[in-house]
Amino acid sequence: MADPAPVPRVPARVVFVSIAALWLAYFVIATLRGWLVGLDLYDALLWRRVVVILASMVVTAALWPLLRLLDPRPLWEKSVAVLLIALPASLLLAQINQWVFAPIEEQATARIGEREGLRIRSDEAGNLLVDPIDREDPNAVASQAAGPPPLLPKPSPPIPTIAEQEQAESAITIDADTRKDIRWRQLTDVALGRYFLLLAWAALYFALVNAEQARDAERREGEYRRAAKAAELRSLRYQVNPHFLFNTLNSLSALVLTGKSEAAERMIQSLSGFYRRSLAGDPSAEQALDQEVAQQELYLQIEAVRFPERLRVQVDLPPDLADASVPGMILQPLVENAVRYGVTPVARPVTVLLAARSEGQTLVLTVSDDGPGGKGQGAGGFGIGLTNVRDRLAARYGDQASLVSAPGPDGGWTTVIRMPLERHA
Repeated sequence: MADPAPVPRVPARVVFVSIAALWLAYFVIATLRGWLVGLDLYDALLWRRVVVILASMVVTAALWPLLRLLDPRPLWEKSVAVLLIALPASLLLAQINQWVFAPIEEQATARIGEREGLRIRSDEAGNLLVDPIDREDPNAVASQAAGPPPLLPKPSPPIPTIAEQEQAESAITIDADTRKDIRWRQLTDVALGRYFLLLAWAALYFALVNAEQARDAERREGEYRRAAKAAELRSLRYQVNPHFLFNTLNSLSALVLTGKSEAAERMIQSLSGFYRRSLAGDPSAEQALDQEVAQQELYLQIEAVRFPERLRVQVDLPPDLADASVPGMILQPLVENAVRYGVTPVARPVTVLLAARSEGQTLVLTVSDDGPGGKGQGAGGFGIGLTNVRDRLAARYGDQASLVSAPGPDGGWTTVIRMPLERHA
């Protein structure tokens, strides 16, 4: 049993870049928001925010191996798993945020209260006292600006002054339990925000996974198409060899029956050389045009044993086209067709021409003869001949190649192949 195909993975570099991009965007937004609302203690808040962002990146990166296990799973399983996994992670991020900002929380609260005309302070029991500042009393404003007065020894137990008693009566007291409840509410609020960010990153990660899987599927589809095309080319190429061998063995049998043993021996040697060259390479591979022409010349030497007085061969191959790339044995059915229908039916000499020329980026190959030009050389009369060549050209070049076979202008038959001009490596 073949091993299952590996699951396509998102590269680690892409994952880390996505994590950094998410949290850096949040850092920029949070910093800009603080600047717009005019938060005090800007420097202290800024470096603490950097610490929180770095911790958030680490926690998010720690989620990646867990999400990676879900890559091959269905979408609904991924969604449920992410909803569960992100909960403890968001609580951890909220706790880190609260722990990092705790040292300056009271300072920031006092600054905000002073700006709003409130004095906020804590007593020894942990209660939070909030009372308004008399802005019309210059002494009160001055004392707030100058800071708390120097501490003087107080009697034990301390006796509150009249001002302190009035202040205590007018102050709003937030007890320690209420403050703890407020902290939990703040923790929950921050955790919900972090939960949303983690879900957003998980959605981005799964989108990257889907994109990677789509690219992998496209690559595999391309490989399958190439494999199918190669199989088709091999199939079409294998059709040529048995057909040619069948005709050659018939010719060899005729030579033996007529007592032409020397001619039969020469044909056997030529046939051996022909198949040694034609079967040496990959049936779906291409070869240089000069090698293809040499292969056909070897075939015509075999046929010349049968028709020593009738078969004439002419080759017109420009040197600059010798390395042009063509499908292997693409000319074989056409040359065989010319011999069968151009040379065999007549008693006079017949010339078989193999020619090549270029028209811009198009390679033009011509196989022609000056024989009787019977309609048996059409696509319907030659069996696999022209049909095989057309199918091979279509499989290799699509609509960029063409084949035209028709009577020549001066008699005989001419077949012309046009294909893209490519150089053989």
